[in-house]
Amino acid sequence: MTKTASDGLTVGQSVRPAPVSQTVRQSDSPTPVLESRAYNFWYGPNHALHDIDLSIPPNAVTALIGPSGCGKTTFLRSINRLHDLTPGARRTGDILLDGKSIFAPGTDVVALRQKIGMVFQRPNPFPKSVYDNVAYGPRLNALARASELPDRVERALGQAALWEEVKDRLREPGTALSGGQQQRLCIARALANEPEVLLMDEPCSALDPIATQRIEELLVELKKSYTIVIVTHNMQQAARVSDFTGFFYVGNLVEFGTTQQVFTRPTDERTEAYITGRFG
Repeated sequence: MTKTASDGLTVGQSVRPAPVSQTVRQSDSPTPVLESRAYNFWYGPNHALHDIDLSIPPNAVTALIGPSGCGKTTFLRSINRLHDLTPGARRTGDILLDGKSIFAPGTDVVALRQKIGMVFQRPNPFPKSVYDNVAYGPRLNALARASELPDRVERALGQAALWEEVKDRLREPGTALSGGQQQRLCIARALANEPEVLLMDEPCSALDPIATQRIEELLVELKKSYTIVIVTHNMQQAARVSDFTGFFYVGNLVEFGTTQQVFTRPTDERTEAYITGRFG
């Protein structure tokens, strides 16, 4: 007898539980873009992440799923050091980008965040024009001469599937766009820095279904050029857009593998229980 996950995928009923260390399945990629090694994180006395070992493959969408408060966003924000100024925060272990520690002494955090872009849960365009929103990063990081900025802005807006909608509105405030357009503007703002990795924290949670579909279609295109890590509570979305999926639970990475495997043949009963809706 089988059970059906909420996205319509079939999940086997007889799953034998296994310890976390035996359950996690890494990708077969020989050269991961991102890699965490025994990464632990604390908010004061709260041990939020426990020995996270995870390899993120290049040019793929990796989804991080799990119930609220399980550590997904904490891990995502760790990747570009957004916790640096959090009072009481501390960590052990390491996270590597292209084989180099992001915590190495002398690391330029601004340069790191240029390589690792971030798109947040709610659209947060700057109180500037559409053009200046996208040009902000290249100006700040001195990535392009003034004469090159128009082409870079057009290219980033095109990558974000927004150029045709705003090419005649570049001097209007970014905040005047619709919610879905604002989120794509934030994606274009990140892409204008020509990052290697794009992190996305619940990027569709504040959007309507049509805008969500546009973002999902965009992710499939963007992975041709970028490595994408997305946190989502939406099981159907993870199944649709991701190539790999990691299941977090109470600060542990319980299972990691191809999305097909995690959703149809989970090796841990907690993963099965979550994706079939028995908790979360």
